[in-house]
Amino acid sequence: MSVLADGYGTGRVAREIPPEADGVVRAMPVILRIERDPQPSRTALLEAAATAALAVCLDPRAQAGGEWDEPVRTWVDGRIRKIARRARGSHWEAVQELPGVTVGEGTAQARALLPGPVDDVPKTVSRLQIGGTDLEDDAPGPPPEGRPLIVLNPYVEMSVGKAAAQVGHASMILAAVRGWTSAPAFAVRDTTRAEWDALLAEVEAGTVVAVRDAGFTEVDPGTVTCVARG
Repeated sequence: MSVLADGYGTGRVAREIPPEADGVVRAMPVILRIERDPQPSRTALLEAAATAALAVCLDPRAQAGGEWDEPVRTWVDGRIRKIARRARGSHWEAVQELPGVTVGEGTAQARALLPGPVDDVPKTVSRLQIGGTDLEDDAPGPPPEGRPLIVLNPYVEMSVGKAAAQVGHASMILAAVRGWTSAPAFAVRDTTRAEWDALLAEVEAGTVVAVRDAGFTEVDPGTVTCVARG
């Protein structure tokens, strides 16, 4: 994870992340469980996605010599793309058979899968829809004390799938900067514009980490999509 901290820093300044050296575009599939009834809460689903993405990276199998070491390390060395897809019913059960980590309770679950080439994903994954991840806003209340907190940018609109990818970036960067060796439960919250502006001042001071998006989907390049503190 040290290479992640070296490459992305705290997000205080925009960094040019070079394309993958071998020309292969890789991504981590993040599968969001979104049943028709009952639907998960947006907040709980994003919190599960944040922890799941980091859990794959810190899993013992992803450490030196482990069976996940090479694919995770190769992905982290480049651009940490994530592609969120939704699944329900038997499709959700099917993705449990693929290498990855599932986090969450009830229907608010996310499974982060082993990253790999975007043009060579298993059919179990490719058949899942990328769109259709919108959920109603909820009111989760104050974040639990002691949890790392990820705050979403109130100036930009993001689908739940896009937001899930961003909080997954945030959890990884925060863990890399802090030197964590296990994945905690995260709190994810929306905020007001005034509070967000104050958070950006903390980003400039280097006391919190920020995710600056590459701008491939939904937001402009360089947009700070979320801020995390732990």
